[in-house]
Amino acid sequence: MKKLNKLSIAILAATASTFVSAVELGEFKGTTFSVGGYLKAEAIWGMPDSGENTLETTTRQSRFNLKASKNIDGHKVSGFIESDFWENQSYNSTAALRLRHAFISIDNLTIGQTWNGQFFATAPFDARMINFFGPGFGTIGGNGGTVRPSTVVHYTTNGFRFSAQDPLYDNASMPDLVASYSNRFESGSAYNVAVTAREVQTTSVDDSEIGATISLLGKLAVGNGALFAGAFTGKGTGPYTGVCVGGMWNPGNTATCDIDGSGDLISQTGFNLGVTQNLTENLNGTLRYGKVEVDDTANTSAYETTATLIYTYLPGLDFGIEWRDQDMANHPLRPAGQQVEVMAMYKF
Repeated sequence: MKKLNKLSIAILAATASTFVSAVELGEFKGTTFSVGGYLKAEAIWGMPDSGENTLETTTRQSRFNLKASKNIDGHKVSGFIESDFWENQSYNSTAALRLRHAFISIDNLTIGQTWNGQFFATAPFDARMINFFGPGFGTIGGNGGTVRPSTVVHYTTNGFRFSAQDPLYDNASMPDLVASYSNRFESGSAYNVAVTAREVQTTSVDDSEIGATISLLGKLAVGNGALFAGAFTGKGTGPYTGVCVGGMWNPGNTATCDIDGSGDLISQTGFNLGVTQNLTENLNGTLRYGKVEVDDTANTSAYETTATLIYTYLPGLDFGIEWRDQDMANHPLRPAGQQVEVMAMYKF
């Protein structure tokens, strides 16, 4: 079981980056500095439902982070900053540095740009994958385009997390809110229940309603593997799940994502299932399926299926392959159809 936990943490770090820097540089005037990150090279064969097959390669997911921490008058204070090279979101242009995280932590309080409350309520309890633009599909944290608000405040205590986030609605009078509770067991099993609420624009720029969603995810440790399952239902959560009325989310349809032509809030429901297994001491396999259904007149729905193998050749050095299939494009680089990705990653 200890081996499983280590592999699960490694896969999560590969997909989403953790806040634990790997190398401590030393202490200067009472402040401890450390660095971390990884280098990742990937090749992706695309077999879209329409159009020509493609082959794309990149190292842009590679990233670097710096952390500074010290104790001040009995309080643990730290700062964390991380960048990768995906600012221009394209394989065919020069790589550009992108700010991923920049936040301050004071004891249990975190302020800055970092993961939203939906991410923390889903990612640790979900089967992971290699796909940079796909983790979390079928959950309230399934949209990578909104996963790191420019400003978020988190407060944690005794398994509870309360999050207030930069609102997606430009004229909102309140932040987007997430309240969640997590419980973890010595066996490696865990669960999370979360409630989200946000102000949603309806019939005009000045009219709005509050949409709320409830989510439940769980992980059951079984032998050298684990089973994952989760579901959510509610209104106002489309920009966070990545599925909107009439189709997938994009930056241009955030305002209309959760409403019909009359300005009424439309509900949606989603679920995810997954299994992971240590096939050998160094080889981990994962299967995952996620789906979202919108209660609109078009009966909009979308699914994503993945099968992943990750081989740890040396500590910190992984090789992986992943097959995936989705019926709607969730990013210009992830069209409807199938893809196969191979990757090599060195974490430091």
